[in-house]
Amino acid sequence: LGDSNAALDNVVTERMAEESHRQDSAYLLIFIMLLTLTILTIWLFKHRRVRFLHETGLAMIYGLLVGVILRFGIHVPQSMSDVILGCAVNASPATLLVNVSGRFYEYTLKGEVTPGSGHQDDEMLRKVTFDPEVFFNILLPPIIFHAGYSLKRRHFFRNIGSILAYAFLGTVISCFVIGLIMYGFVSFMKVVGQLGGDFYFTDCLFFGAIVSATDPVTVLAIFNELKVDVDLYALLFGESVLNDAVAIVLSSSIVAYQPAGDNSHSFEAMAVLKSLGIFVGVFSGSFALGVATGFTKLRDFPLLETALFFLMSWSTFLLAEACGFTGVVAVLFCGMTQAHYTFNNLSPESQDRTKQLFELLNFLAENFIFSYMGLTLFSFQSHVFNLLFIIGAFVAIFLGRAANIYPLSFLLNLSRRNKIGSNFQHVMMFAGLRGAMTFALSIRDTATYARQMMFSTTLLIVFFTVWVCGGGTMPMLSFMSIPVGVDSDQENSRRSTKQESAWPFRIWYNFDHNYLKPLLTHSGPPLTATMPACCGPLARCLTSPQAYERKQTDSSANTGRLTASGSAFTYLTQMIYLCYDHFCLFIVYLLFVW
Repeated sequence: LGDSNAALDNVVTERMAEESHRQDSAYLLIFIMLLTLTILTIWLFKHRRVRFLHETGLAMIYGLLVGVILRFGIHVPQSMSDVILGCAVNASPATLLVNVSGRFYEYTLKGEVTPGSGHQDDEMLRKVTFDPEVFFNILLPPIIFHAGYSLKRRHFFRNIGSILAYAFLGTVISCFVIGLIMYGFVSFMKVVGQLGGDFYFTDCLFFGAIVSATDPVTVLAIFNELKVDVDLYALLFGESVLNDAVAIVLSSSIVAYQPAGDNSHSFEAMAVLKSLGIFVGVFSGSFALGVATGFTKLRDFPLLETALFFLMSWSTFLLAEACGFTGVVAVLFCGMTQAHYTFNNLSPESQDRTKQLFELLNFLAENFIFSYMGLTLFSFQSHVFNLLFIIGAFVAIFLGRAANIYPLSFLLNLSRRNKIGSNFQHVMMFAGLRGAMTFALSIRDTATYARQMMFSTTLLIVFFTVWVCGGGTMPMLSFMSIPVGVDSDQENSRRSTKQESAWPFRIWYNFDHNYLKPLLTHSGPPLTATMPACCGPLARCLTSPQAYERKQTDSSANTGRLTASGSAFTYLTQMIYLCYDHFCLFIVYLLFVW
């Protein structure tokens, strides 16, 4: 009898697993169809030259429509005979072990079943609600890496001082302005009885940090298509790239703010210093990790080059997360470093392939996230919408953006040669859209009443800024008389990055050209020509054989000697970098096994 019961249990388990697999495939198919529909509509819009709605806004609309259908249009009846409707527990455990006739079954808590609705319908909505870690570990890395990898370094470094001011100081200013304004609104809500749970000042600061991350993909896509002034594009793009990294580290530091004392949310100087130390430590550690990893010198086999390049890039993100740093910061600077160094080591075929690969991954991941934003408005089970909080949030983000752009622009113009005009400032103010990073930070923790209200309000902020600000980019450019059709190549020939940069960057340029590029890439002069004569053996060992070959073509008199030197150290040089690649991957493997 026992064997027959066990066999019956196995049959039931297999059928349940098969049914669950079919349901999961159907739910994933929903998102694939959303992306397909979005791509087809984008194709139509591009043929019709429609610019009032970007593909991200379109993806959100399709997500909303599917969310409405799933929430209100599909009801799956289910027998509740096998569901226990009552169980006395004091708290909600993360994992529940149930003993049935001596056999233990493990259940994981996925959320509360909404009273009054069908159990199967709630299960369906939970199925299409992804684990937030999927966004951080799967969808965000290619988006952030592509931002760093596709960065136009010439324009970026020409405006590096202003970009760093907007991204670092401006994001911090915006965070605290928004946090203080929201604390005032929350205090007023508490007085008038419109607050249904705890909402501390640290929660307001956390909200200020996550909504300070701008993501103007719509505006930048239109800027790129219309060839808007390269300095304006560089300022807006550079700020959005770096302030994502600043916002995520800043939000993590605020979460780590735990003063000692009876009230865990009161102000305390030591806790502020601790949070500041965490901010500096996490950001600098993530920056160093992103710059140090991802180098490779494999050549001659394009498929292997591209595969290793891709894996090393993704490993940087995972390694940073496993070490307690921030993967977003690490993979951002990894992308910038690889574009500057590793890209030169790839064969021409691999260079084209990596560009296309990361552009494709960025496009799919970005549209997937925006589709999911629309879907989440109806699939998420614990929304908290409060009119006063929503109004306060829109007022706060407007004032926070203004406190970022206008005062800093005034200070920067005191020392800039190319002044940031008032029309540029107004466009930067208008283009402060919120997008994928804001959404990902808000959905990562929705356990408390405060976090649920933040998440619901964040969704509305993203919808409004993408549709209204993104759709109003063209009229805004015309109203502000922003020049379009600018040839960036002519701008580059007129203005040299090296000459216009400040003296620290000129020093860095010379050091990079003479030492780092010859050491880390196949380009640049051989180290034997730039290092002191006493370092000759080490220079010959570390210089790429391709550099000797290029030197050989330029100097026929030394052909024999240089060729011999290159061939003598070719194997050793390749082994050094191959061991480095293996070491990085081995560290990632050890961390995950541990």
